[in-house]
Amino acid sequence: MPFVELSTLTNFTFLTGASHPEEVIVRAAELGMPALAVADVNSVAGIVRAHTKAREIARDGGPTVRLIPAARIVLTDGFQATCLPRDRAAWGRLCRLLSLGQLRAPKGQCRLELADLLDWGEGMEMLVLPPDQRLTLAEAPPAPMGDSSRWRGHVRALAERFAGQVSLALAPRYDGQDADRFRQLSDLAARLGVPPVATALPFLHHGSRRRLADVLTAIRLGVPVDRLGRRALPNNEGRLRSEAEMLRIFRGHEATVHRSSDVAARAAFSLDELRYEYPSENAPGETASQRLARLAEEGLRWRYPEGAPSRVRAQMAHELALIAKLAYEPYFLTVHDIVAFARSRGILCQGRGSAANSVVCYALGVTSVSPEIGTMVFERFISEARNEPPDIDVDFEHERREEVIQHIYDRYGRHRAGLCATVIHYRGKRAVREVGRAMGLSQDTVAAMSSQIWGWGGPGAITDQRLTEIGLDPKDRRLRQTMRLIDEIQGFPRHLSQHVGGFVITEGRLDELCPVENATMEDRTIIPWDKDDIDSLKILKVDILALGMLSCIRKAFDLIERHHQQRLTLATLPPEDPATYAMLCRADSLGVFQVESRAQMNFLPRMRPRCFYDLVIQVAIIRPGPIQGDMVHPFLRRRNGQEPGSFPSDDLGRVLGKTLGVPLFQEQAMQIAIVGAGFTPEEADRLRRSLATFKKHGSVSEFHDRFIGGMLARGYDEDFARRCFAQIEGFGSYGFPESHAASFALLVYASAWIKRHHPGIFACALLNSQPMGFYAPAQIVRDAREHGVVVLPPCINASHWDNVMEWLTRPGQPPDLALRLGFRQIKGIAEEEARWIVAARGNGYQAVQDVWRRAGVGPAVLARLAEADAFAVLGLSRREALWAAEALAPGPALPLFSGDIEGEAIVEPAVQFREMTLGEAVVEDYLAMRLTLRAHPMALLRPVLDAA
Repeated sequence: MPFVELSTLTNFTFLTGASHPEEVIVRAAELGMPALAVADVNSVAGIVRAHTKAREIARDGGPTVRLIPAARIVLTDGFQATCLPRDRAAWGRLCRLLSLGQLRAPKGQCRLELADLLDWGEGMEMLVLPPDQRLTLAEAPPAPMGDSSRWRGHVRALAERFAGQVSLALAPRYDGQDADRFRQLSDLAARLGVPPVATALPFLHHGSRRRLADVLTAIRLGVPVDRLGRRALPNNEGRLRSEAEMLRIFRGHEATVHRSSDVAARAAFSLDELRYEYPSENAPGETASQRLARLAEEGLRWRYPEGAPSRVRAQMAHELALIAKLAYEPYFLTVHDIVAFARSRGILCQGRGSAANSVVCYALGVTSVSPEIGTMVFERFISEARNEPPDIDVDFEHERREEVIQHIYDRYGRHRAGLCATVIHYRGKRAVREVGRAMGLSQDTVAAMSSQIWGWGGPGAITDQRLTEIGLDPKDRRLRQTMRLIDEIQGFPRHLSQHVGGFVITEGRLDELCPVENATMEDRTIIPWDKDDIDSLKILKVDILALGMLSCIRKAFDLIERHHQQRLTLATLPPEDPATYAMLCRADSLGVFQVESRAQMNFLPRMRPRCFYDLVIQVAIIRPGPIQGDMVHPFLRRRNGQEPGSFPSDDLGRVLGKTLGVPLFQEQAMQIAIVGAGFTPEEADRLRRSLATFKKHGSVSEFHDRFIGGMLARGYDEDFARRCFAQIEGFGSYGFPESHAASFALLVYASAWIKRHHPGIFACALLNSQPMGFYAPAQIVRDAREHGVVVLPPCINASHWDNVMEWLTRPGQPPDLALRLGFRQIKGIAEEEARWIVAARGNGYQAVQDVWRRAGVGPAVLARLAEADAFAVLGLSRREALWAAEALAPGPALPLFSGDIEGEAIVEPAVQFREMTLGEAVVEDYLAMRLTLRAHPMALLRPVLDAA
């Protein structure tokens, strides 16, 4: 029987395993191993990657390696056993076991006892590891193998409870004592009544990773490699072994090597058996399909009060039929219910991404832009041939998204809902810092090397020339070795974090599909698989995302309703307002969603948007893809009439007409392939994916000939065909979907309309939604004042925590809304303290001491208010108010002043303070609030500069 490795660590046992799960599978295939178990410590985080790689190798005609999903269970008393589930039910119990231990402990830890293993171990093959075996890269020298009574008691309890499931692992130590050790362990196994099984306990796929394994150990222990001592690997033998090598190592114990195949045969569970079931979402008296059709029809009447166009109705019928065929109705109903909950709480939300290609999503209220605006390609969202789950992204107000997340947990339970993980990998700067320290480089050297990396970095990011420029010798042996290790560690997982909002929700128990663990953030639980893993297993997720501009727009809508009695929504904003477009043409877009960057501001006067679709193009065109694909200037020349927009056929004219013959969107790339080259929608989507990400298989070149040949067969010029493909290739992964751009363009229009017609309210809402966007509060306030908004300073008797709009009456002028800065603009003031001040204010404070006595805030808070000049309304200058705040006694009276104390405040003769100059006041404003309403700092320097 061939040897099967039953307990392999990967680098998802963080800072211990030194090989990717994919590398382990590839190496097993090279060694001719028929199966292999990936068993990370108290984790199954890496097994989907290994499973996916094994499928890919088999699909491409390579040798079949069956992945055996497993986990190495480590109990709190140090007892360790590798658990391999025999069937789907046992896999569910393993996930429940891991969830139990991880939910008891902080993130990244697991607390399990023998009783837990006895409760949940049914149906698992268990490889018990001897007490002296180095199970991970040891942090201390191993103790001699002993017949520990506690350890023996654990093994007997497991063997008695799970007869025929328990084996004793025999693993080499490569220390010259293995033959004796194997004999002793075999005798021990006989006394305990369990069979011995051979394993190499590998944590390297290849011996070349030995140095990196030592570096990982050094990082984990926080010591340089030079000081690892016996904790460093003595050799590179901890690698994956072939059958021939194992038979040589276990000479005289060959039966233990062959017995691994018996265990592997019994551990027959495969991840392919996982059948994800989405919550049924049935309503009383109707199926999910009937409920979705009813809600979609009601939504269509809501969206089109005058009657939906026939094209839209036909598209919806097509979509509903495909959704029913693929049984995705519950998914759409879940998203609808989440969006309905948010709206019932007044939380602004909007779907985006490829879901905006769907009439059903539009009718359900998930997306806000009609698919008619763009070129609908529903297969961009859902495809029967692609057989991949749809992915709906919904943005919610960033300050209130947590309400939606907790609603999902409350409705489905934490045993049925969890957030996806995000794998944090080693990238440039982190790799330099941690490997550099482990290799003993000085802090100054590490900092200098790190400073040479821009962005994500990557292997080879620091060249020899750059090392020379910062005063290092690229030929230095230690430095060369460090650079090799930095390159090698790039892409290694460092730890798991939580996805920004990807929820997995199940009909049954989620913790029987995969483990559930605590996130660092309170009241969050996550699964150990990221979005690529769940895509590979065809598990549906809903993205519950946060968007600051939605918070801003909702607050602006509330202010408009409060002060102007006009209730607005994204759907009821006055459409195609010329004044709004005129403002954007002037690049007057500070704070406006998506078009506030310098690049967008530079393009607006050249684009001169005059309708909503112009905004769609504006959002999409200033992106790396269209810029790199040389699409910006041809589009502008055609828009300005400097060159004609030519279309080789009417069919392509319909595809590219809106963008003047220049393909700007991913949907257009697909439509060109469909209309011009005869691709099926599924082939076109594969083309998009081959351009969009290196993670998917299928290179661009395999589509090149098919694309060119298809266009030639339809009578197109070869030159034109090659130019089309080059443009599609040019913007690949950086191109925007048209549907996504349309969703964002709606928020561009909404925020621009509010800024144009209610600039004070827009500035107020922006300030109350900080931090967000490109601009600091000082720039937002300056921009508002340039638009004629009166901005009033923080006031102890008028301000609230948030900035507010208040009616201002001035002699000879009609009442006008002014923006009153709130206490949130003052550094060092907490929201709770501000709310106490407002609650206790009554008819107003008369002195600094009043605030202290009535609101109960401390002298430090009063000093912050004084520094922000919030007591000016009481006739106190900044220095007078600060003096009064400092005079308040925070503790027992000092004997020296006992005769001068009245109540709890020191009574002193009046003090005359020199009045602050304008320059001093401006400086103090910036120190207290990071902005000033007095004068621009450069205005104070202008006379000096003019004189110079």
